[in-house]
Amino acid sequence: MTFTKLDYCQYLLSSQTNFTLTHLAEHLQQFSHDVINRYLSREKLTPRLLWEQVKPLIVPDAAGYLIFDDTVLDKRFSQSIELVRRQYSGNEHRVIRGIGLISCLYVNASTGEFWVVDYRLYNPDGDGNSKLDHVQDMLKGAVFSKQLSFAIVLMDSWYAAKKLMAQIEGLGKVYYCPLKTNRLVDDSGGDKPYKRIDQLGWSDTEAKQGKLVKLRGFPKDKKVKLFRVIVSTDKTEFVVTNDLTQDSTDDTQQVCAMRWKIEQFHREVKQTTGIESCQCRKQRIQRNHIACALLVWTRLKQFAQATATSIYQLKSGLLSNYLIGQLKSPTLAMKLG
Repeated sequence: MTFTKLDYCQYLLSSQTNFTLTHLAEHLQQFSHDVINRYLSREKLTPRLLWEQVKPLIVPDAAGYLIFDDTVLDKRFSQSIELVRRQYSGNEHRVIRGIGLISCLYVNASTGEFWVVDYRLYNPDGDGNSKLDHVQDMLKGAVFSKQLSFAIVLMDSWYAAKKLMAQIEGLGKVYYCPLKTNRLVDDSGGDKPYKRIDQLGWSDTEAKQGKLVKLRGFPKDKKVKLFRVIVSTDKTEFVVTNDLTQDSTDDTQQVCAMRWKIEQFHREVKQTTGIESCQCRKQRIQRNHIACALLVWTRLKQFAQATATSIYQLKSGLLSNYLIGQLKSPTLAMKLG
């Protein structure tokens, strides 16, 4: 028998808390730790494999969304794992050691269903690419290679760069993204100096309908629409879009709320697939482990949609089935003297 990616994916799908190769070898007795390690060291699983599995599942929507964001796979206690570097974690709100994962989600606007269609690992020392470079590459792939049908691109303020925004507009798509509060803009038509976004004045009409502004560094005749979105009592976002017909702050807020889908994905994949748990040092093993974890999340998502349940219920249900079986026919029978 030959160990395959299907065996490894089944392990990540079935295991609950331990996702190490040693644990797998202990419970899959026909394959030793060395055999599993050798397979993961030699195999080369890429984002293309994920797309091949996801493509048949997608329900396309011309009004759909493409969402980009990154997360850090926590490796703070690892000192010798390749791909690990110090980087800012949005969840931790500080710099930690980890592997950067940049994800691309496709969302059906009508149903709210979503699928991870592409990803990249942040390794500037190895490939020379920034996170922005990876997003631009995935965007191009979504349009020309995958030929996905979508209308709107959503991203975090990290990706609100001129070249990406120009690329999106050049592809005939609409973008919505928050800007950092220190971003310089002009809402005076050139009559006054640039101001930080958080220093702008807002009339009642502008608060409801947004305002036209020019971003510093953009072409002189290029205007975008800026909205002040009150997220909560202590959080305000300044959202920019190239859709100059958008005249509702409330509608803008609803569009931007779709970004939560990728936060949901990152949380689910971390909590159910062991994507952060591989302890192997070699970059190739880490890449293959992450690839398999994303395949497992895709399979769990497919089950969840088919059964109208959640990924968490499916995963915990494996333990529930075990408990039911043990109560009916215990392996270790309880006795009292």
